[in-house]
Amino acid sequence: MDTATTVQLPAQPKPLTNQAMDAYEKLEKLGEGTYGKVFKAREKATGKIVALKKTRLPEDDEGVPPTTLREVSLLRMLSVDPHVVRLLDLKQGQNKQGQTILYLVFEYMDTDLKKYIRSFRQNRDMIPPKTIKILMYQLCKGIAFCHGRGVLHRDLKPHNLLMDRKTMMLKIADLGLSRAFTIPLKKYTHEILTLWYRAPEMLLGATHYSTPVDMWSIGCIFAELVTTHALFPGDSELQQLLYIFRLLGTPTEEVWPGVERLSNWHEYPKWSPKSLSSAVPNLDADGLDLLS
Repeated sequence: MDTATTVQLPAQPKPLTNQAMDAYEKLEKLGEGTYGKVFKAREKATGKIVALKKTRLPEDDEGVPPTTLREVSLLRMLSVDPHVVRLLDLKQGQNKQGQTILYLVFEYMDTDLKKYIRSFRQNRDMIPPKTIKILMYQLCKGIAFCHGRGVLHRDLKPHNLLMDRKTMMLKIADLGLSRAFTIPLKKYTHEILTLWYRAPEMLLGATHYSTPVDMWSIGCIFAELVTTHALFPGDSELQQLLYIFRLLGTPTEEVWPGVERLSNWHEYPKWSPKSLSSAVPNLDADGLDLLS
């Protein structure tokens, strides 16, 4: 499972021609986000199923968006790890309206962790502990590889963790919000993560942060695997903080020096920490220790 394969990519995106894109047959649209659409496709020559990410560019932009260039650059570096989705190829060109477009060709995975968890929740069933261990091991290995190369993901959530149902292989995807980090820490934007998996320091407006923001997200994902429900399902930044403080206790200057100087800090109710077992009652002692 941990055997790495080097991915050879062109130094620059290949020019996109009708002939080049005729090499792929689009089968269905898998999703659509801020920066483009993702299609399930078949490579005609080999029959191989791939995922095509078509980047949509604003008309007044010249060239490829920085977010896409960042994603491509990071994927070039990280695709050697078996727990990061592989970027197989990329092509650049123009559509019929003369706009620059970019196709990123990824390996295809047939589901994601969000759908996997939802299938258990809908059946009122629990994910077997052995399966949770297999998935968490792969997630931790993958993010350790990213962190070891100085990259924060910054948007870890079940939807961004792709899976193969047959092999239970898990791969980290959607690196569009990733940032390389340095010591001392750089100043970053804080409004980037999906609320349910966002670390409290980011909710409170911190602009200097590091690997713990990803580790917080992993903890939230771990708890969700165990219960099949989100640990902190807030619908606003304030409600998200209240969910966190009710369970873990309201931070003070004694336990979190500088917390009251963060830009989004207010006077919050003074809650004492509860046992994590109250939120994740079916997790054993070792699991609670890991979650802590």
